Amino acid sequence: MDAVLLIGGLVILLIGGDVLLRAAIAAAVRWQVPKVVVGMTIVSFATSLPELLTSVRAALEGYPDLSLGNVIGSNIANLGFVLGSVLLFSTINIQKSFYQFDWPVVFGVSLLLLYFIYDGNISQIEGVFLLLVLVAVMWYLIKFQPPVVADQLDETEVVKSWGWIIVLVAFGSLGLAFGSQWLVKGAVGLARTFDVSERIIGITIVSIGTSLPELVASGMALVRKESGISIGNLIGSNLFNILTVLGVTAVIHPLNVMDQHLLDVDIWVMIAFAFALLPLVFVPKRLQLNWREGVILLVCYIAYMTTTLS
Repeated sequence: MDAVLLIGGLVILLIGGDVLLRAAIAAAVRWQVPKVVVGMTIVSFATSLPELLTSVRAALEGYPDLSLGNVIGSNIANLGFVLGSVLLFSTINIQKSFYQFDWPVVFGVSLLLLYFIYDGNISQIEGVFLLLVLVAVMWYLIKFQPPVVADQLDETEVVKSWGWIIVLVAFGSLGLAFGSQWLVKGAVGLARTFDVSERIIGITIVSIGTSLPELVASGMALVRKESGISIGNLIGSNLFNILTVLGVTAVIHPLNVMDQHLLDVDIWVMIAFAFALLPLVFVPKRLQLNWREGVILLVCYIAYMTTTLS
């Protein structure tokens, strides 16, 4: 029954996230939002909603390690599993904004999380600070990014009626609400059945499952020749996971680290993956990621997961 709840909750969660993603892109296109903002804000926020709902519910039900493991594991999965998988089938050309703004911000925010979490908890005040950083990042993106209009997105994503967009938002929100509830119950039940920690379940099953929207969104963006949205989605998703998911969760319910492995291993692996992006972008070919870098990321991710499960 726990497995059924986990799988069923994950399926409903992903469907709800996909519906919200389509509604968000449709609204962005109608508003003529800059493409980079679509990738790093709207798409990233929509694909991070499964992590947000799952983490908040897990914290409220008394499983902080599931919340933290979900976010840290999802950030690792985004760069190791999702980006690595996408690169096996496509080459991504990187814009200068990556090393001028995107990478410094995601790496800096990762270090900020390390600073906050190293005393064993994330307080409500620290949660508020994470949300203030989010506001500052969004303000910069909207105010200073070049005005390239997102007019090349697939027209099938454009819902003509605002009424339908509202319906999709409502339907997607219900999917996220019920899906996250069942996912948490199933994950905790499995952890107890097999006598493993909530951290292990969060790092593995839950984090990979909640990262599937990023995989789908990035893959579809590359199919449509929108590599800017693809890499922006992943960078933005990692930012949202730390700033929004942990920020909102900590404000609602302070997070205490129960499993020392989160501090000794997982947070450092997340920072290592974030750091590795910069040299990979410049070596061996400047401002380009291809299948070689994809293999490196996937091998590192598989090694981490193997070590975690062992």
